[in-house]
Amino acid sequence: MGQIRAAQRNRIFKKYRIDGAQRVIAFEPISLSPDTPAYAYVWAGISEQEILQSANAILTRNLLLLLAAMIVTLILAWRIGRVTLVKPITTLAGFSRSLASGALPERPVVEIAPTEIVTLTDTFYNMATTLETNRIALAAEKEQLAVTLNSIGDAVITTDTAGRVALMNPVAANLTGWSIEDATGRPLNEVFNIVNEHSGEPCESPVEKVLSSGQIVGLANHTGLISRDGQMRSIADSGAPIITSNGDTIGVVLVFRDVTDQYRLERELEKIRKIESLGLLAGGIAHDFNNMLSAILGNIDLSLLDSNLTEKTRKRLGDATKASLRARDLTRQLLTFSKGGQPVRQLASLPEIIKDSTDFILHGAEVSCRYDFADKLPLVDIDTNQISQVIQNLVLNALQSMPKGGVVTLSCAVADGNEIVDTPLDHAREYVRVTISDQGEGIPADIIDKIFDPYFSTKPQGSGLGLSIVHSIISKHDGHIQVDSSPGLNTTFSIFLPASAKKRQEAKVQAVKCSNNRLQGKVLVMDDEEPVLQTICLMLEEFGLESLKATDGEEAVRLYREHLGKDPPICLTILDLTVPGGKGGKEAAQEILTLDPDARIVVSSGYSLDTIMAQHRDYGFCAVLAKPFDLNELGNVLNISSTAS
Repeated sequence: MGQIRAAQRNRIFKKYRIDGAQRVIAFEPISLSPDTPAYAYVWAGISEQEILQSANAILTRNLLLLLAAMIVTLILAWRIGRVTLVKPITTLAGFSRSLASGALPERPVVEIAPTEIVTLTDTFYNMATTLETNRIALAAEKEQLAVTLNSIGDAVITTDTAGRVALMNPVAANLTGWSIEDATGRPLNEVFNIVNEHSGEPCESPVEKVLSSGQIVGLANHTGLISRDGQMRSIADSGAPIITSNGDTIGVVLVFRDVTDQYRLERELEKIRKIESLGLLAGGIAHDFNNMLSAILGNIDLSLLDSNLTEKTRKRLGDATKASLRARDLTRQLLTFSKGGQPVRQLASLPEIIKDSTDFILHGAEVSCRYDFADKLPLVDIDTNQISQVIQNLVLNALQSMPKGGVVTLSCAVADGNEIVDTPLDHAREYVRVTISDQGEGIPADIIDKIFDPYFSTKPQGSGLGLSIVHSIISKHDGHIQVDSSPGLNTTFSIFLPASAKKRQEAKVQAVKCSNNRLQGKVLVMDDEEPVLQTICLMLEEFGLESLKATDGEEAVRLYREHLGKDPPICLTILDLTVPGGKGGKEAAQEILTLDPDARIVVSSGYSLDTIMAQHRDYGFCAVLAKPFDLNELGNVLNISSTAS
């Protein structure tokens, strides 16, 4: 009854039997009316196992059906997912891998896929197409940049803001000695090693200067680039910042070029300008000085012909002659600086001049000489006196550089084409090279560029004109001179002179013309200096010739016109080239030749800004008489003139 009361609400309770089996009992109370208590209960019981057996069967069946449904669902989901998800994703992954390898495959085809996958695939393909397009444009720009850099004649190096090399063109690689591969990524100062040419001190990094200023900067003067093999070259140009469109500086570009040869030529031109300035001074005094020397030397020569002279007087006059000749040589040296010092050329053999000049300087010296002359050397058109002066000056320098003795080596050969590449010479012409080498102590590097400057000398008693004169003479012969010196070892001067196309036989024919024929008739002499005019006429008397005097070109032309057809005729005319304020020899000669095309005219001058003395035949003159001159020189001119046609 207690269980019944406990289960009043559900009216169901469980009860175990004596055998341990559990039964489920349901009951229902019986009462006379709803408001009265139950007077009896009706119940029924059933084994719990019997109740659950049917339910368990239904549950098992349902579970099996659910499992089967799940399996079918999973299979369908796998098949559908493979088609709609896995395959599109796998296709998209394969597309991505191909794209990563650098290839742009065709657009992936996705037949069945969610909209999101299709959108993702389209997005991937569009991105890949854009990237590929950009890559092709970038590659083209990179190739164009490489072609541009390789085509630039100047050297170009770009760096990042840290000063590391980013790009370099072949010209820069050649100048620095670094390959592009080795240089890329290295600090600029390793590749672009620049120093001051004079002091050897490192120069400030152009990258730092550009980055600090944000502007284009030029390299300092006298900047030398030391290449990887240690060779130094003079360079010039500038550096500039590399700025993006946003205004950000991302690096520096350096543009530079090798100006070694340019600087060398500029130094040559500077030497020439200095020499020309000296030439103005030399030309200003040469005319008057040589006129005075002409009167002095001529009168001394005439005085020495006096048989009544005592030996003491004769000796003194001889000393005066030597002094006058030294003064003349000094004046002629000065004239080599001026335009009036143009060489009077003739065909000559260099070895003969070299030997004669060298033997003269080294006579009695404690220095030996060695000659090395190539066979079959071409002849040269030169002023033999001037070239002899060059050889003597250089040999004298060699002698003075070896106070303890030594050997001077002189060689002569046809210049190799490679030897004139870095010179201002005409590369199409043939040149004869003369070298003079000593065993002295060499020339210090800090003064070697100054040795050709006028008045520069390291010798206490030196005038500083010797090498300047040498340089001037060689320049006026259309040649070139250079020096190589190793301090403490030796010095070598190399001279290049244009070879002549004429042959040796032609030189012999010209020499035959200087025969000892004599003129017959009167000689017309024009000079604006009375002492010189008088002296020349007295000298002509020693050759048995009568003279006519004129002080300017006008008078000379008048006298020649008056004596045309008279006996004795005017067999020779000697005209002074320069007459201040009057008609000079050039104009007078043209008028005389108009009167008499067969007139024989000699040009005489101590100085002229013109080149007439060197090219006298182009102006109708048959010979040249350079002031001052002595009796022997006058006699040679008379002999030449007597055979002139």
